[in-house]
Amino acid sequence: MENVLKYYEFSSFFIDNSDIFSGNEISYAELNTTHFLIFEKKEETYNLYVSKYESKKAIGVKPPEILEMLIENYDKSIPEHRLAIKQYLN
Repeated sequence: MENVLKYYEFSSFFIDNSDIFSGNEISYAELNTTHFLIFEKKEETYNLYVSKYESKKAIGVKPPEILEMLIENYDKSIPEHRLAIKQYLN
């Protein structure tokens, strides 16, 4: 998973304080100034979301304007999971 995060330039994981991700750790990649991909680390699993925030400073602090789960329990060995990231970041 670490390779996926580095390759797509996701941020370091940090604790969510917005209560949207239940205090779990999150990491994000910027699609543009208001849209982001977010990985939520929930114990040993990762969930992938696409989101809209007023700015990246609001991530983990305020609720997003839009939040849609793309993949529950992300597994980099599953081609469809890898394609979900590529469709946004390539």
